Order: sequence, then C-alpha cells, then structure tokens
Amino acid sequence: MNIGVLGTGTVGRTIASRLVELGHAVTMGARQAGNDNATAWASAHHGRAGTFAEAAEFGAIVVNCTAGTGSLEALAAAGDRHLAGKVLIDVSNPLDFSAGLPPTLAVANTDSLAERIQAAYPATRVVKALNTVTASVMVRPDTVPGDHLVFVAGEDADAKELVRGLLGEFGWPAARVLDVGGVRAARGLEMYLPLWLSLYGALGTGEFNIAVHAAQ
Repeated sequence: MNIGVLGTGTVGRTIASRLVELGHAVTMGARQAGNDNATAWASAHHGRAGTFAEAAEFGAIVVNCTAGTGSLEALAAAGDRHLAGKVLIDVSNPLDFSAGLPPTLAVANTDSLAERIQAAYPATRVVKALNTVTASVMVRPDTVPGDHLVFVAGEDADAKELVRGLLGEFGWPAARVLDVGGVRAARGLEMYLPLWLSLYGALGTGEFNIAVHAAQ
C-alpha cells in the first residue's frame, strides 16, 4: 500500500521504517523539499522523500506524525485535495513546550487536536491512534510484556477497521486494540499525555504501556 508519513522526527521515522519493512511504499513528507532527515531516511530505507503535499498525494493512507502544535499548518501545506476521502491516522499530541518543561497541552478539556483536524478536513476520515505510547512501542508492541492496549477513536467505522488492520501488521493483536468511540474520545487520549510524562519520569523509560481490566 502507498502510505504518506507527515513528519521527519523520531515518530515519523520509526513508523515509516516499520511500514517499509512490512512491504509498504512510503513517502516521508517535510515542510520543504530536500529536508535532511527525510532525505537521509529515504536513502537508508528505499523510501521517498518529499514535501507534505507530495507525501499526502502519494498515500492511500496518510499518517500525521508532526508536532501537535504545528499539525494544522502541516496539513494545510499537504492540501485538502490530497487528503479528501483518505484515512488520516493522527498520531500527534498537542504538547506545548513554549513555557519550557514539562509541556502543557495546547488543546484540552472541551476540544482535541484530532477534532480540530476533523473539523478542518470534513472529507478526510480521521482516526486517532498510537499517540499514547512511545515510538518504539507503536510499531513493536511486544517490546512491553503483557496484554497492554492501544486505542482508536474516530467517526468512520470502515476507517477504524483499516487502521486496526495496519496495527495488526505492527504486531497489535485485535484483542488489544480498543475502540473508544468517536473522534471526541481523542480528548481523553490526548489528555493522557501529562500522566504519560509523569510515568516516564518515574520509570526512567518510555517503553511502557497500560492495560485495562474490566470486572467480569
């Protein structure tokens, strides 16, 4: 499958590399053509490098791995015509580092970044996923032992099913992919990040995850 990955940071490079390993064709998009990270990644992984617009046009699926505070700007550069009708997997978090560490959330409580993306691109099928774990766990969940979970949220059932399939390729068993509802549920997934950061500090590693056990 042709997949466009927007973003050249650790998350973008990790997801793009795993997708290539699984046999997908990937174009990594950056703000400008010739981005050093994207070019180096493409050379090392037999992928393609381009602009946000070129990656979005290339992908049957588009994965938003840009920094959350810049995601809407990045998607505007990608272009509505390149996103319309496609599934957009939103991996980003609206972390605001402008006041230093720890970061705050630029969007919270009554809204989420995923909702803003869906509102800005109503013809795009937005699915929030993978934003609650570190990059290495996103693509290789067995890095962490146990029956821990990854979540999906979005309005389009078919889009979520497609994302479930991709998560399965990454190694997430179907029973460990929990659909938490429509795109509004992204509020909770994004607001989990302050707790995730506290857990990271307490554990000294980002390679952890959570499980949910319901009473029988």
